[in-house]
Amino acid sequence: MTPINQRRWRNFKANRRGFWSLWIFLVLFATSLAAPVLSNDNPLLIRYDGEFYFPLTNFYAETEFGGEFETQADYRDEFVIELIEEKGWMLWPPVRYSYDTINLDLPVPAPAPPSADNWLGTDDHGRDVVARLIYGFRISVLFGLIVAIVSSVIGIVAGATQGYFGGVTDLIFQRVIEVWTSVPQLYVLITIAAILEPGFFILLGIVLLFSWVRLVGLVRAEFLRGRNFEYVTAARALGVGDRTIMFKHLLPNAMVATLTFLPFILNGSIAALTSLDFLGLGLPPGSASLGELLSQGKRNIAAPWLGLSGFFTIAIMLSLLIFIGEAVRDALDPRKTFQ
Repeated sequence: MTPINQRRWRNFKANRRGFWSLWIFLVLFATSLAAPVLSNDNPLLIRYDGEFYFPLTNFYAETEFGGEFETQADYRDEFVIELIEEKGWMLWPPVRYSYDTINLDLPVPAPAPPSADNWLGTDDHGRDVVARLIYGFRISVLFGLIVAIVSSVIGIVAGATQGYFGGVTDLIFQRVIEVWTSVPQLYVLITIAAILEPGFFILLGIVLLFSWVRLVGLVRAEFLRGRNFEYVTAARALGVGDRTIMFKHLLPNAMVATLTFLPFILNGSIAALTSLDFLGLGLPPGSASLGELLSQGKRNIAAPWLGLSGFFTIAIMLSLLIFIGEAVRDALDPRKTFQ
């Protein structure tokens, strides 16, 4: 690590709120990546008649445990549980529900309040709220990361091309961006939703169509400022190609400002997915979605655990990302780096 990066890392750690927010977010994200192990309606491990079975990764018919049907064993069925426990045992995950598992043994009509079986209650379909929060957090963060990375790459390339070549190229690009940003995103989503069934990758493509312009202006300004520097002029005189000058000499200077915006782009992408799910234009029905949980909270005022669970999950996630972004901004601030 270079001395400059060492000082940047010290500046980042000096922002205690951002530093601890990073670790908390990483722990939560790593936990959500292990969602099938933490929350599932299949056991993690079965010991039956002296042999081990792994239901998370393999298909086992009920007949393998002494049942009558060739279909996959329903490990939540009392009959199957009794068959397995006669000759072995089952190791369950902490939450015995997946995001789409319906609890058919609720003592009250859904949505059911929090209980020992459903720690944060169930939604109006009888699905466990904790399980949907774990899987919904994972989908939201992965969606935001993909959007942030891909849109940043596109925006950097577009802004670098504009700023470096300038002139007619810059003028044409600017007019295209002005026209494109004037297109109402919500209307486009409604139109596409009427034609295609919304899915993860369709939503990803739609959001990417509009999110890549966020970094163009910033990168363009950095390249416009640096393209006439003496070392760039000297590189041209030595016959260095435009691509090498753009991405080897000028881009590192622009990346400092670009990295500062990445957490905020990630934040905006997650908020966009949540908003679309809340409006019913997001992921397909039944998907683990934080926005859909908020929508259920709005429809079921008498079940406050739905709205509160979704609200606090989203608020904590977005707050952590904002604090991380502030710490990154302070770490990359030249006034602090070169003091």
